[in-house]
Amino acid sequence: MEEKTKKEIELALIKRAVGYDAKEIVEEFSSDEEGGERLCKRKITTKNFPPDVTAAKLLLDMNDDKDLASLSDEELEEEKNKLYKILEDLKNESDN
Repeated sequence: MEEKTKKEIELALIKRAVGYDAKEIVEEFSSDEEGGERLCKRKITTKNFPPDVTAAKLLLDMNDDKDLASLSDEELEEEKNKLYKILEDLKNESDN
């Protein structure tokens, strides 16, 4: 599997594991006098997808090659900062 694909899967799992909000757009159209369609109603809602324990477990199992207990405080801090960066990127991506 390509590295890009693996990264996309990991990011999707992280997003699912921590939960996210998504906009949902529903549009209703009606026919006008000329037989064309015109927009008569648009409803935009924000749907919340709560954290998924199964995705979190799968994500932890994927990263099981790292024994976190054996890492130093500095290495744990680096790992934490890396995860915060990934979450921030996901948040920015979902806001756009």
